[in-house]
Amino acid sequence: MFHIVEKGLNVEFPRGHHLHCMLAQIPNPLGSDESACRLSDPTSQWSKVHSVLDLVAHGEGNLKKIHFLVFPESTMPSACVEEALELIRTRFRPNTVTMFGVEHTRLSEYRAFVERYRADNSEALASVLEDLDSGDIEGVPVNWAVVAVKEKDGRLRVFCLAKSHPFVGEEKLDPFQDLYRGKVFPLFRVTANGFNFMPLICLDYVYRSLYQSNISAVIEKANELFFTTRQRLDLLAILECNPKPEHHAFRDVVNGFYGEYLAYTPGVRDTVTVFCNSSDETSGFDAEAGVTFGHSMVIIHKSHKIARGEFPEFRSDDFDGLPVCRLRFGSATRLYYFNLPLFHELDPRTTRVPLKIHSIFRPTPEGWQRLEGETEKDFIPERG
Repeated sequence: MFHIVEKGLNVEFPRGHHLHCMLAQIPNPLGSDESACRLSDPTSQWSKVHSVLDLVAHGEGNLKKIHFLVFPESTMPSACVEEALELIRTRFRPNTVTMFGVEHTRLSEYRAFVERYRADNSEALASVLEDLDSGDIEGVPVNWAVVAVKEKDGRLRVFCLAKSHPFVGEEKLDPFQDLYRGKVFPLFRVTANGFNFMPLICLDYVYRSLYQSNISAVIEKANELFFTTRQRLDLLAILECNPKPEHHAFRDVVNGFYGEYLAYTPGVRDTVTVFCNSSDETSGFDAEAGVTFGHSMVIIHKSHKIARGEFPEFRSDDFDGLPVCRLRFGSATRLYYFNLPLFHELDPRTTRVPLKIHSIFRPTPEGWQRLEGETEKDFIPERG
């Protein structure tokens, strides 16, 4: 069952100012071995990931203001996780949150990692140990992600979550193509600012069993926050490696999440949802007509009243008639750097825009280059 646990963080986000988020839409070179979907070229992939981490650590211009750095699902080579964490620990600025998906590993390897960071993952470790005690499943693959938080005093905290959706891709008869089903998912609470956020891994956003819907559990938890503390779920980050990022299953969940069709949902009405997908250079999937990776998105409630716009690298729309405002990016390999809206609704006395793209970076042989002419784009609020 999908169980949400609260994790308090000693993070100091600026008060009265918007937060900054970067989505790293980079490709995944995926292959497969005898038991799981793995990165086919982990050395090259680590070079890509390291270049992004190095860019953020160096922090030219306003990149030093980054609060959230989000990578796609299955992006990080498992052998490089500790090296990435050491880079974050030694070179990242305090008050930063980094989320990245890790390539599939066996459950025995995942258990070892969770045990290494048991101080922040006691509930997840207990769940894994209980599952291991129930049967011979040490070799079952795990699709997992890491949330690395460098707190204001410089301490690095490391949290883990395992995907709850039970299949690698499609249903298969081979039991070792079934994924381990994670059951414990963290909800992070920055108590100093009353900011709450939560990560999910791709299909966990849409997955439901006979007994529970993942997204319903998220909504119920967010409503509980609202009715007990008057706080909300401020940010929901979805880490994807998705060849169909705009599939009707995702669109339907977005519709229900923001639509309030069956119940009053104040806990999520003002949530900013970010989908970070891998780029169209992702390999290892059989190509189908109309299938493409990329198109990472930022979605907020329609009350923000963001005007529609079309630009070479992105566009703003309502996701084909949903009660939302959507910022939809392209499919190429890019880094998207933007602010998270500070105000839940526009003040009618001002013309302040809730969302701004600060920078877009494209890859070069030397690293990453900022695109000129596609940055500092405001979205003009609709009137009426």
